Amino acid sequence: MGAYRLNISNAVKQDVRNVERAILDRILQKIRSLADKPFPTGCRKLKGSSASYRVRVGDYRIIYEVDTQNRTVTVFHVRHRKDAYQK
Repeated sequence: MGAYRLNISNAVKQDVRNVERAILDRILQKIRSLADKPFPTGCRKLKGSSASYRVRVGDYRIIYEVDTQNRTVTVFHVRHRKDAYQK
């Protein structure tokens, strides 16, 4: 059980549909590790947001938000780097 509760948005389920199986395993492992360590080495804070971060896994980015008060990590998107920051 991690120190933080992990929430995964429905958009993530759609985002991972076209990801190759080899990289998908690495992405899912990284998402699970966010519950124990929400600020892993290499994570970057997103500009314009007070609690949103991104972490790289190959050419993919995991976009997530950390609520330290309620101890939750919410994953919003898993996207290729060329599409990661578009709304």
